[in-house]
Amino acid sequence: MFDNLSERLNRAVKNISGKGRITEDNIKETLREVRMALLEADVALPVVKDFVARVKERALGQEVSTSLSPGQAFIKVVNDELVHAMGEANDALNLSAQPPAIILMAGLQGAGKTTSTGKLARYLKEREKKSVMVVSADVYRPAAIKQLETVAGQVGVEFFPSSADQKPIEIANAAIEQAKKSFADVIIVDTAGRLAVDEEMMSEIKELHAAIEPVETLFVVDSMTGQDAANTAKAFNDALPLTGVILTKADGDARGGAALSIRHITGKPIKFMGIGEKLDALEPFYPDRVASRILGMGDVLSLIEEVERKVDKKKAEKLARKVIKGKNFDLEDFREQLVQMKSMGGIAGMMDKLPGMGQIPDSAKAQIMNDKSTVRMEAIINSMTPHERRHPDLIKGSRKRRIAMGSGTEIQDINRLLKQFKQMQKMMKKMSGKGGMMKMMRGMKGMMPPGGGFPPMGGGMR
Repeated sequence: MFDNLSERLNRAVKNISGKGRITEDNIKETLREVRMALLEADVALPVVKDFVARVKERALGQEVSTSLSPGQAFIKVVNDELVHAMGEANDALNLSAQPPAIILMAGLQGAGKTTSTGKLARYLKEREKKSVMVVSADVYRPAAIKQLETVAGQVGVEFFPSSADQKPIEIANAAIEQAKKSFADVIIVDTAGRLAVDEEMMSEIKELHAAIEPVETLFVVDSMTGQDAANTAKAFNDALPLTGVILTKADGDARGGAALSIRHITGKPIKFMGIGEKLDALEPFYPDRVASRILGMGDVLSLIEEVERKVDKKKAEKLARKVIKGKNFDLEDFREQLVQMKSMGGIAGMMDKLPGMGQIPDSAKAQIMNDKSTVRMEAIINSMTPHERRHPDLIKGSRKRRIAMGSGTEIQDINRLLKQFKQMQKMMKKMSGKGGMMKMMRGMKGMMPPGGGFPPMGGGMR
């Protein structure tokens, strides 16, 4: 996420980090680099100008000049200004209305509105413990109604049926009445998208907004459209009283222009960002955490929250007890770790949140962040018998050939997996004795790829 911007900003900031003091002369080149990094990231020009001016003013001011480490103080200034540009803090949904709280979803066609409706419904149901109903008022695209019905079924929320021969206001009002009867806490109204902002679309959604008076009007926008996302959001905000933005496809956005431009141009907060296709891939937008990731300092808080939410605690405790008692860590346990990692967005999703990833060479990063290999490793273990998983030493010639055929891989892939499993098994054994954690850390150090980093998780598999 925002890899290009992260790389350019880190390069710019590194130039100043060793300076004994910050002066207008030695900061000029760094600020030019910062400006170019933001422009290449497709950040809107007014935002770039304001950002660079604020960084310069603070960098040449008292807080940096009197600092014991001006380089570190400068990095803090850049971090603070990134946070300021994106909105200081997370703006939570305001659902303190007489139930059902109505959320209206708006946006252009193709931005991911219907999927985001499902993701938001799931988020509210699972994390906020709300009973949720969804309804589609998109009467121009019958497939949208069916899509929302499917998504509602997948996330386990109530779906209110509608059809293309109804009027959007009638649909929304009928759904709200039903939501009251079924004591739903929240109703999310999905609306029609267009290929461009037009008068017909605006007048229709304005009428719908006036009729149902939602507590939240969220604009769904594709982050990969860069500063155009901010301009489109502004056009909608001029016509509708938006309360916030959902930024979709943030995981595929290497630039970050939309995230840095929207707040400045619209005055509206980014409330959520979509970080994947799965229906649980919606996260509250925390400007400080995103700024930290852009500057290569990771996002440990989000990682901890994700572990808390997604790791099966009973299975983790069972494995911990097994390891402490000195019992063998087998391939069944190894597979379980791969499944847990996959549920957290894979290796790439986890590594993206760890500090220092920006300092790891690209070759080592490519070796680590290879999620295809994790899927392949799981397929290999699935092709083994339960007996083989418990007794990996049995896996020799003919068994390897059978497993390779069953998993669509080659014998060298099986060998590679077994080698990595042995390394993991050794680490687990070290944990079971006295001073186990320190021994394990020393073992991990020996497994590091050249240039530092983390244990290779199948990066070499083709």
